[in-house]
Amino acid sequence: MIDLAILERVVGIVLPIIGVVSIGALYGLWRKPDISILNQVNMDIFVPMLVFSVLLDSHVDLSHLGQLAGAAAWVILGSGVLLWPLIKLTAWPIKTFVPPMMFNNVGNLGIPLMLLAFGDQFLPIAMVFFLVEMVLHFTLGVYIIRPGKGISGVFRQPMMIATLLGLTLASADVQLPETIHLPLSMLGEICIPLMLFTLGMRMLDVNFHDWRIGLAGAILCPLSGLAMAWTVPLFINLSSEHFTALLLFSVLPPAVLNYMVAEQLQQEPQRVASIVLIGNLSAIVIIPITLALIL
Repeated sequence: MIDLAILERVVGIVLPIIGVVSIGALYGLWRKPDISILNQVNMDIFVPMLVFSVLLDSHVDLSHLGQLAGAAAWVILGSGVLLWPLIKLTAWPIKTFVPPMMFNNVGNLGIPLMLLAFGDQFLPIAMVFFLVEMVLHFTLGVYIIRPGKGISGVFRQPMMIATLLGLTLASADVQLPETIHLPLSMLGEICIPLMLFTLGMRMLDVNFHDWRIGLAGAILCPLSGLAMAWTVPLFINLSSEHFTALLLFSVLPPAVLNYMVAEQLQQEPQRVASIVLIGNLSAIVIIPITLALIL
């Protein structure tokens, strides 16, 4: 018997996300804008400001986030290790298939999803997932595709600078004046709806030519992530709310960033696009089911 209260809550979480994504898709159909500029501004300004302001928030307890970061890394790395031998049995290149299975869409989808599902107090948790995913993606993820490719540049990224500066000031218990903190926080608040809006425009690029690899990714990405998440309590003692957030993080679809990295490194970008976009379409089914189970 379906609990109507849970069903109503799930619908209340999913519908706003679908609404913003749909508006983005409709705008993309109408204007066909170059969203690379939007993504660049978001990653250079809005996301770093969000990270920085969250870390300096006096209500955020950073002492419990280290274990959560370790758990997120375990899910990401374990998903790759779990699927690596399986993909070697297929004709699909590991460099094409495995990175999208490891690095999920916590930016465009995960952060707003967790805020709607659990409230604003989960923003620091969502940001931990995002930071771990980004650091591993630009280091290990790049290395998997192009061994020997320089990865030191990740620490020159605005997001990493904002993270290191925010952690330094927070550890020193430095509080910025409200006249400085407020505009930084306002800039950071732009990034979450903008991520969903641009995701809608990205969805217009779905290519069903490689539907088999896309469908396989849509199934294996959440399954491998969930399998790794269930093993976390064996060696990391997470609170119930952290574990619930980790379960939701583990079933997120592949990140759009996988396509951008594949395009930059010329690793079958069209195939990666199919994996990413079909995986995100499948989230319309997978995410509500997951929410119904964990709520």
